[in-house]
Amino acid sequence: MSSHVFQDDNELERVSALARIELEDAKKELERAHIAAGSMGKGAEGDEADDVDENDENDESAWVDEEDDAMDQDVPMEDANPQQNDEATGDDLAKYNLDDYDDEDAMPALGPFSNIKGLTYYRNNDEDPFITMKGEDEEDEREELQILPSDNLLVVAKTEDEISQLEIYVYDDSEENLYVHHDLMLPSFPLCLEWLDFPPISAPSAKATPNSPAKQFGNYIAVGTMEPEIEIWSLDVVESMYPDMVLGRPDKTKAHIPVPAGTGKKKRKKSKHRPTSTAYHVDAVLSLSWNKTHRNLLASASADRTVKLWDLNRDPTINGEGGEGEGALRNFAVHKDKVQAVQWNDKEPTVLLTGSYDRTVRTFDSRAPDAGVGASLGSDVEALRWDPWEPHSFYVSLENGIVLNFDARTLPSNLKSPSPARFTLSAHDGAVSALDVNPHIPGCIATGGSDKLVKIWNVTGESDDKKQKVSLVTSRELGVGKIFSVAWSPDDPLTLAAAGSKAKLQVWDVGANAGARKVLGPKLASAGRTVREREGGGIVGVASDDEDSTGDEGGGDE
Repeated sequence: MSSHVFQDDNELERVSALARIELEDAKKELERAHIAAGSMGKGAEGDEADDVDENDENDESAWVDEEDDAMDQDVPMEDANPQQNDEATGDDLAKYNLDDYDDEDAMPALGPFSNIKGLTYYRNNDEDPFITMKGEDEEDEREELQILPSDNLLVVAKTEDEISQLEIYVYDDSEENLYVHHDLMLPSFPLCLEWLDFPPISAPSAKATPNSPAKQFGNYIAVGTMEPEIEIWSLDVVESMYPDMVLGRPDKTKAHIPVPAGTGKKKRKKSKHRPTSTAYHVDAVLSLSWNKTHRNLLASASADRTVKLWDLNRDPTINGEGGEGEGALRNFAVHKDKVQAVQWNDKEPTVLLTGSYDRTVRTFDSRAPDAGVGASLGSDVEALRWDPWEPHSFYVSLENGIVLNFDARTLPSNLKSPSPARFTLSAHDGAVSALDVNPHIPGCIATGGSDKLVKIWNVTGESDDKKQKVSLVTSRELGVGKIFSVAWSPDDPLTLAAAGSKAKLQVWDVGANAGARKVLGPKLASAGRTVREREGGGIVGVASDDEDSTGDEGGGDE
């Protein structure tokens, strides 16, 4: 079976013209057949002539033997209609104007299928009378994609059925509406997220054009992956296929090279550490922190035991052999095991706080990392946060369910020296995997753990001995599984979001709880805020198509 593909409109017109010629010839032959049949007393369609009596059907003498006499009755095509034959030889072809067929200006640009009767081609939807919506669909879609100033964006890294993606949620606080605005497919397994408004140098928006200068602000998300590259995606591009920047060395990443874990016998040796590089990570990226003051700086913590500082104003590509002078701006090797968490100090923008699986926490100035201080802990670090109300204070959550608070001014430089905490809180049964400090209310923290609970704590200090006291305000299981992340809203003081192992996201209005309003109300009043009372349980989630589902396996990070 053969096929032919029309390359352009001209070829389509040529074939259509030839088809019309064949159609006219067929009509002429049909007319000649009608004349020949009329001479035999029948019409072209086999109908009997008007002067033929119905009784003649049974008269065998009236029958015509088509095999014997048909040729005697046929009229030669040359003699059937001499006038039509003359037209076919000359004037009939002239009306198709085949001499000007190759002239593009002579052919009307009517579009495809214009030779088919009853099918009209319109240049756009506005000219087509059968399309009643016109441009309304496009306007409605544009309104749905529009982000209002009153909306909050929540970005979730999600992995289900070995497919990883970023889901960008929009939360409308006034309507208590939470929905997925759009999503982005990720090429590798995500481990951590960090929002930033600084366009990396390789981003299209960061490049100046003749009509517009380079943008200094944007809406971007940095994703730490297992690979272990750092991908920076634009959240303003709905159908983005590639990240705007990749920090790392995907061509020579040592994470892709298997490292033997032992001899294969029952007694296995301890896993070997991969040789580190000062220019890029060689193992999974576990935490990211963007510097809000020096907006071009991004810090990353990795399982390769290092913390790296990246300058988004320069190309991270490593050229040539070796290339250790490019890639990351700085490299900090302050820990002896995987670095689980890192965060910049907002009030002291050159100071970093790091926590590791070596059961230590370190804080140091990025300009002089050897002069840092730290504390020894009794368990692996899960999460940490600087206190926005006290620049020298920070919180640390551990794998054993403990939450600690430290004053960095009292920590020793030698980790072997004692480093007492300001308070020790037994927060959860199991690892405290999530921690956040309320930016609107002093002494209000939220924790989440592997026990599937999210808890709100009130921290107060006595004026005489400066001791900290912590009390539980309220707790709730939000139905998202084991808690992976909690985050307070940047606008409403008593609203937070939580994500967990069921690959679900929930928004919780803590102010709906009467006990929380009673305890935190005075602090809100002193901060110039008021408690907003709402009806219902205070839980806002995305409506599920399968409400009876107990949750799918997967992961989420917020």
